[in-house]
Amino acid sequence: MTNEEILDLISQGEGITIEFKECINEISAEVYPTVCSFSNRFGGHILMGVADNGEIIGVNPNCIKNMRKNFINTLNNPEIITPSLYLSAEEVVIDDKIILCVYVPTSSQVHTCKKQTYDRIGDADINISKNTTQMSALYLRKQKDFTEKKIFPYLTIDDLDLSLMNRVRNLAKSKDPNHPWIEMDDMGIFRSAVLYERDFETGQEGFNLAAVLLFGKNETIQSCLPAYRTDAIYREANMDRYDDRDDVRTNLIDSYDRLTDFICRHIDDKFCLEGTQRVSVRSIIAREIVSNILMHREYMSPYPARIIIEKDKIMTENANKTCHYGRVLTTSTPFPKNPTIAKFFNNIGRADELGSGVRNLYKYTKMYSDSEPLLFEDDVFKVEIPLGFINGGDKAAISGDKTKSERISTQEHDILQYIIKNGAISNAQACELLNLKSSRVREIFNSMLDKDLIDHVGEKKNRKYVINTKE
Repeated sequence: MTNEEILDLISQGEGITIEFKECINEISAEVYPTVCSFSNRFGGHILMGVADNGEIIGVNPNCIKNMRKNFINTLNNPEIITPSLYLSAEEVVIDDKIILCVYVPTSSQVHTCKKQTYDRIGDADINISKNTTQMSALYLRKQKDFTEKKIFPYLTIDDLDLSLMNRVRNLAKSKDPNHPWIEMDDMGIFRSAVLYERDFETGQEGFNLAAVLLFGKNETIQSCLPAYRTDAIYREANMDRYDDRDDVRTNLIDSYDRLTDFICRHIDDKFCLEGTQRVSVRSIIAREIVSNILMHREYMSPYPARIIIEKDKIMTENANKTCHYGRVLTTSTPFPKNPTIAKFFNNIGRADELGSGVRNLYKYTKMYSDSEPLLFEDDVFKVEIPLGFINGGDKAAISGDKTKSERISTQEHDILQYIIKNGAISNAQACELLNLKSSRVREIFNSMLDKDLIDHVGEKKNRKYVINTKE
């Protein structure tokens, strides 16, 4: 490493990938838990000859040869590090002082130091040997396979809720009138979506975990994933507990509807024009939050997923198979966590291409609250969406009579999204989109007309509905 690179690391201070050790005359025993924790997490740099406050004190030049030799021997001692690691210490001279620099790459294996497992949490090396949750998260990070691909060979089609199939076909048709799923039978869709597959390594064939999550009956899901749940909480008056709550333990298709409806029920809406189209910013934010928490979480972890709505923000938490540590930006490289589930959501119009969700959250959160969202990746993926000071009662005071039009249902949201994409919608198209009878669809249209969400064009027989852009 160059002097400039070393000085840059020192200026950053100790953190999840940087550690300072004094080690003037010998390599201290504290170095090896750090080597272990770095290899178990994201890798990192150990700088020996640097004090905790970043002061360069240097190592004794007369001790360097033995220090480097002992370092290599210790890493290959199975009583200290298991499995062995092959690292070297590089000498760098800064202001006539020698620093020993060790780069520890992340490993595909789980390493122990003196039979204890260490993980890097912030700037500390934490012994997680007796913490089953953190040990589980560590092993999940080391897995190269996607857990959604786990096959359940004894699961049959009778364990799945096939009543969802017509909704899936209608949603796919709304996105693409020529979608191949429209004409496929149920097993054809399962195979096309890679929900029923054969493992070419083991020869196992059957429905996988993605199929269980998307189509499983409630008892099937709970049997395969006992800890599975998404907890939606709304706090306004009662900040210690909650004012409203939905404990969601059903399939992902119904979960999507319930969670987006929960969010839309408890935050105010703001409509904005994009070109000539009027869009519901709240609905887009709700869609991206729910899509993220359903598509990109690690379902084998017992950590419960949560959506918490407060007066000034929405927060989400879900278990995650981490690829990197830190804030997720629009420039971050996207990594698929459950590509089969993500592709399925894309086919039914509930998600777009990988990475678009992050871009949409930045774009529409800024539009909604004039603030940026916070997306932070770690073993628990966290999202925070600021709502601004106008929400709930404040909005009601400003909006007056229009407050009732601020609350829209999931069906109204789906109709608005269809119109935004296609320009207009007819009664027949809405029946097909929502899988509802004509009389019920008319009631929804009348409600949306009362709220000034939509307007109608054309004669009664050929009537269509468009976004209401009138002030």
